Amino acid sequence: MVQRSPDLDSEELDITDFPSSDDRSMARRIALQVLYEADSGHHLAAFILSRHLSERQPIETIREHVQWVVEGVSENQERIDAVIQKLAPEFPLDQVAIVDRNILRIAIYEFGIDGRTPVGVAIDEAVELAKLFGGDGSPGFINGVLGSLADMPDVLSQLRNADTTTSGQEA
Repeated sequence: MVQRSPDLDSEELDITDFPSSDDRSMARRIALQVLYEADSGHHLAAFILSRHLSERQPIETIREHVQWVVEGVSENQERIDAVIQKLAPEFPLDQVAIVDRNILRIAIYEFGIDGRTPVGVAIDEAVELAKLFGGDGSPGFINGVLGSLADMPDVLSQLRNADTTTSGQEA
């Protein structure tokens, strides 16, 4: 959805201030902040990831999941963005709100490329992130795009079969 989103790069907003259901949910929130900052500032995600992990010093399970998500999204961003464009052709990627774009990237990496996160879990988590950090139409937009992908087994199969990366992190 094309709209102004909250400033996730703002010093006033600490993404960890929101309650988290578990470590992976918290990790996704931190990963979203890293990816948002990298995307909006055109910086390297690896540098921003390192800084966030150093400043926050999260517990190991959160640290590992943040690294898995950020590295996975970064390594597969071209493929992920192509899928987003295929599923939402009426919204040019550069016009999709930065927060929405990165929520989609996280979920598509988790269930579409890596495949260890169950589809329903990834979509639910993405919709929750959109409710917290996106605009009014973000949850519906996120749910619609991801729901469409979930209903396209051929596209999911292509994404998973094209994946040559490995990761030791469980969803």
